[in-house]
Amino acid sequence: MGGDSLDQVVFWGVVAARLLVPLLVFKYPLPAIVACMLLDGVDQTVFQTFTSLDLSHYQSYDKALDIYYLALAYVATMRNWTSRPAFEVARFLFFYRLVGTTIFELTGGTHRWLLLVFPNTFEYFFIFYEIVRTRWDPKRFSLRWWIAAAAVIWIVVKLPQEAWIHVFKLDLTDTMRDVAWFTPALVLAVLALAAVFWFAVRPRLAPPDHAWQLAADPLPAELDDERERAAARVAHGKVFDRWLLEKVVLVALVSVIIANIVPSVTATPLAITLSCAVLVVVNSFLGLWTARRGGGAESAAAAFFVLSGINIGLVLVASFVLPTNEQFFLTAGFFFVFLLTLIVSLYDRYRPVLDVRTQDGRPPAPVRRAIPTGEVESL
Repeated sequence: MGGDSLDQVVFWGVVAARLLVPLLVFKYPLPAIVACMLLDGVDQTVFQTFTSLDLSHYQSYDKALDIYYLALAYVATMRNWTSRPAFEVARFLFFYRLVGTTIFELTGGTHRWLLLVFPNTFEYFFIFYEIVRTRWDPKRFSLRWWIAAAAVIWIVVKLPQEAWIHVFKLDLTDTMRDVAWFTPALVLAVLALAAVFWFAVRPRLAPPDHAWQLAADPLPAELDDERERAAARVAHGKVFDRWLLEKVVLVALVSVIIANIVPSVTATPLAITLSCAVLVVVNSFLGLWTARRGGGAESAAAAFFVLSGINIGLVLVASFVLPTNEQFFLTAGFFFVFLLTLIVSLYDRYRPVLDVRTQDGRPPAPVRRAIPTGEVESL
C-alpha cells in the first residue's frame, strides 16, 4: 500500500472512530465517554506517527468533533439518568460551556481566557455521575450534593486543565516527550491519588446498592416500543414549548460554534440560527403529526434516516425558494443536516424517557450520604 493510500486509511479510520464511538454513549456511557476522550487526546499523535498528512486544518475539525460527542453525551443523559437533580446540574454545565464557546468563536477565537471562565465541567461531571452509577443509585443524592460535586470538579480538575491547555498552551504528549521529569512526576501523582482513594476514601464508602454496572439500563417498560413512545409524544401534545426551545437553542449553538470553527463555512450566525430554528420546528411538527397517527420508526437508526430524508428535501426546496442563499443551503446546509437530524431525532426519542425515569410517581427516596462520609460528606 502506497504512502498516500496509507495516509488516507489512517485518516478516515480515525475520523470514523470519532464519529461512531460517541454513538455508544447511549448504551455504554462510561466506557464510551472515556474512549471519546482518549481518541481526542491521541488522534493527532496517530496522524503524526503514521502519516505525512498536513494537519494545519485538522485542529478546527478536532474541536468540531469535540462539540459533536459532548452534544450526544448530553442527549444520552435524557435516556439514562435517573436523578433529576443531577440532570439539571449537567444541563446547566453543558449550556454554560456552549454559550462560552460560542462567545469565544464569535469574538475571533483569540480570547482564550474565555475558555477558562467557561470550562468544560460537563464532561467530567458526566463521568463522575456514571462512576457513581456503576455501584450506587444516583437517586440517593440531593441537589446540593450534586452541585457540590460539580463545584469540586470545576475548581480542582477543570480550571487547572483549562489553564494548562488554553492559557499556557501546553500539550500533554508533547510535554511528556520534551520534559524529562514530567512523566515520572505524573506517574507519582497518579499513584498518590490512587493511594489516597484506596486507603482513605474506599474504607469510608457506603455499601454499594448493586453489582458493577457499566451498561445503561434498558428503556422503561412504558416507552420500550414505538406505539408507547408515540402515545407519550401525543400526551405531551405541543410543538411550541420548552422542549422545542431547548432543541432550537441546542442545535443553533452547536451549529454556530462548528460553523465558526470549520474554515469552509461562511454562513452568518443569524442565517445558521434561523435555518436551524425552521428545520427544528418543522421536524417537531412532523414528529407530533406522525405520533398522532400512530406512526413512526421503531428503531433510532430508522428514525434518523427518515428524518434525514425530510431535512435534505427541505434543504433542496430552500435552495430553490431562496436563490440568493443557494450557496449556504447547498453547502453549509448539507454540512449541518447530519448533526441537526441526529440531535433532533435522538432528543425527541429520549426526552420523554427522562420524565419517566425521574418522575415515577413515588415519593423521593431519602438521601443517604454514601460517597464518602466524613469530610467529603459535608458536600
